[in-house]
Amino acid sequence: MSSQRDKTAGLVTQFLTEDHRRLEMLLQSAFHSGGRIDQPVYDQFRAGLLRHIGMEEKILLPIAQRLRGGEPLAFTARLRLDHGAIAALLMPTPTDGLIATLQKILNKHNLIEEGPEGLYETCDALAGAESQQLLARLRAAPDLSVLPHADTPAVLGAVRRALERAGYGELGDSSFL
Repeated sequence: MSSQRDKTAGLVTQFLTEDHRRLEMLLQSAFHSGGRIDQPVYDQFRAGLLRHIGMEEKILLPIAQRLRGGEPLAFTARLRLDHGAIAALLMPTPTDGLIATLQKILNKHNLIEEGPEGLYETCDALAGAESQQLLARLRAAPDLSVLPHADTPAVLGAVRRALERAGYGELGDSSFL
């Protein structure tokens, strides 16, 4: 986001975009040269990303729908499919291929949320006088604990299906699965 846009961004946009940057930094910090993973840092990333998705799914999207008289935003279905694929990718043990897939999806996904007329700007515009209350609810979202990674055939199959449903089937054929 440009510095001019940062100065004029609404409360929701600022808060959630900053959270995206925090999560990106955690993911970067979790990987060391030679493919070694700092598991405690990666677990912070996983918990933070799941919390972020929860804020959008449980707070932001329902409020936007309410403020639109019960009509969901045009991109709600796309975001929910992406959220399912992202959450599924957090289940297996991370590999270079898994992380590359996750980053590809996050890059596309974040544009829908952060871009002009994206989720965050739209919610800022819809919230109007309720923006402080909305921000307070987002900030109060609970922290999450993460379960250990699971690499069973059932989990890997669920990851592939989530990627396919979200339109990322070609990424489910990656060697990480």
